[in-house]
Amino acid sequence: MVCDNCGQNEAIIHLTHIEDDQVTNRHLCEDCAAEKGLQPGDSEVNFPLADFLAKVGRTSPESATPSPCPFCGMEFEQFKRTGRLGCPHCYASFETNLKGLLRRLHGGTQHLGKVYLPPDPTEGQQMERLAGLRRKLNKAVEREDFERAAELRDQIRTLEGAAND
Repeated sequence: MVCDNCGQNEAIIHLTHIEDDQVTNRHLCEDCAAEKGLQPGDSEVNFPLADFLAKVGRTSPESATPSPCPFCGMEFEQFKRTGRLGCPHCYASFETNLKGLLRRLHGGTQHLGKVYLPPDPTEGQQMERLAGLRRKLNKAVEREDFERAAELRDQIRTLEGAAND
């Protein structure tokens, strides 16, 4: 691939810039990248998570190097250097190694945060969501956390209003 800037040399640095949902890809040769203050390997050298990942799992049984991702070909060693996976399929390919990493980083391997509510939930999903909100409301009232209770009450009214429409 030829450099987008000079159009002469082979591009060795590939930049992806996303702004306002617009993706721009730039391919630069070593000289043009140096003019812009970029050096080959910057994304790996200055990435603090890369050092942590390089040390993870060296003595554990899960540290056996898994086979590369069958979809994008990324190897686990490359992930350990950069801290970034190549594609969504890498999660399944490196699942055993990632579970250990996630357990050490976050204390668990399951997401316990907010639940994604699809734009058009089924009636059963909506009733389940309402039941959960009502349980939370009761707990907030028991704790006398009336500010949180008011927020939950408003969420319940909004969902009930949407169900009646």
